[in-house]
Amino acid sequence: MSTNLEAKLREQLTAAMKAKDTKTSNLVRMINTKIMERRTAKGFSGEVDDALILDVIATYKKSMEKARTDYVNAGDRGKEQVAELDFEIAWCATFLPKQLTEAELRDVVAKHVAALPAKDPKMAGKIIGMVKKELGDKADAQLTKRLADELLSS
Repeated sequence: MSTNLEAKLREQLTAAMKAKDTKTSNLVRMINTKIMERRTAKGFSGEVDDALILDVIATYKKSMEKARTDYVNAGDRGKEQVAELDFEIAWCATFLPKQLTEAELRDVVAKHVAALPAKDPKMAGKIIGMVKKELGDKADAQLTKRLADELLSS
């Protein structure tokens, strides 16, 4: 059985190959490989649905964001890779729910911090959990943690 996202990925791969767009075709192939790894993973008995594909794309995007930080820290030597990773991150973002801006996320985190009985920096995990429960994938976890730490220590 084919899902909507599987069909969309197949269409993008075909279009990229026809247009000789190697960046996109290589990226779609990588995502398809990651999906296949999940499908054939030991103990996997579910079916490949849109939720699983979105999870694969989100996980891949997260790993590219971490790698991007390393390449940025490398300076000029990492410039070319940063551009490639920016492309991949932007491509992945087109499939994922739109993330809140820092200002919007700050408001939500501040609301949860204000609801606490006392400001304790050790409560950051609780704040992150409440924000994640409220917003799901719309909230960037790293940004949420940074904002929670900042608001709890002020």
